[in-house]
Amino acid sequence: MDVLAWLQPWEFSPALVLALVVSAWLFVRGCRVHHVGAVRKCLFWIGWVTLYLSMHTQLDYYAERMFFIHRLQHLVLHHLGPLLIMGAYPGQVMRAGLSLPWRVRLAAARRTRPVRVLEALATHRYLIPLLFLLMVLVWLEPTVQFYSMLDWRLYRLMNWSVVITGLLYWNLILDRRPHPPAAMSPGRRILSPIFTMAPQMVAGAVIAFSEHDLYPVFDLCGRALTDFSAVDDQVLGGLIMWVPAGLIETFGLLVALGTLMRLSARNRLPPPRRRRQVARHAGVA
Repeated sequence: MDVLAWLQPWEFSPALVLALVVSAWLFVRGCRVHHVGAVRKCLFWIGWVTLYLSMHTQLDYYAERMFFIHRLQHLVLHHLGPLLIMGAYPGQVMRAGLSLPWRVRLAAARRTRPVRVLEALATHRYLIPLLFLLMVLVWLEPTVQFYSMLDWRLYRLMNWSVVITGLLYWNLILDRRPHPPAAMSPGRRILSPIFTMAPQMVAGAVIAFSEHDLYPVFDLCGRALTDFSAVDDQVLGGLIMWVPAGLIETFGLLVALGTLMRLSARNRLPPPRRRRQVARHAGVA
């Protein structure tokens, strides 16, 4: 296959191109202000490229016509790509890439109540992990999957929703700061991947061991790889949810564990609740 032809978008998305170009431009400008190590740069650009390749090339054609390729696509969009990008900690760098007037406007906007509410929701320690999990399970429901693969508006909503919730989720889990100012405590950052990983693995096992076609929409669209039967396609898709997705979340858990150990070594963890209560009562006395 001609590489350039394969890199051409199956369905051109101006919004996606704009989002990727602006994010890349801000990161490049921000790197001129802040010192960003080679590892962080590599993480950002690998994540950025994987998101582009998954959403805006001919791969999208195959993802619409093979269940296991669709699951590979979402593995990148929901897990791997956002994990790599947020592992580069690009927020401060991209803010530095804004011009001074835009940084002033952003600072003023963040002081307004609507933006504060939006930021609180985007960093909510219970809401974001729940949305991260739901964006896997809801779109996998056979009826929802059927209509989302046939309606281009639902299809784009599905892909955008998994990317956005993935970025928000890994932003919480990979945060290196103590709590506060981090939205989630170091202990919850370790536990959260366990609770989000287990239902996904169960769903993957159910799909992999199913003996009948759960997603006939791929036959309706016309399977791109005719050598695969519907059941074989499902088995591969279920295994992708079961094993690689679980490994990626386990990696995030290990990063969160490393953060906990680092903060503990630097004595930056809050004291246990019982000790805080005793200290508070002693202060009152």
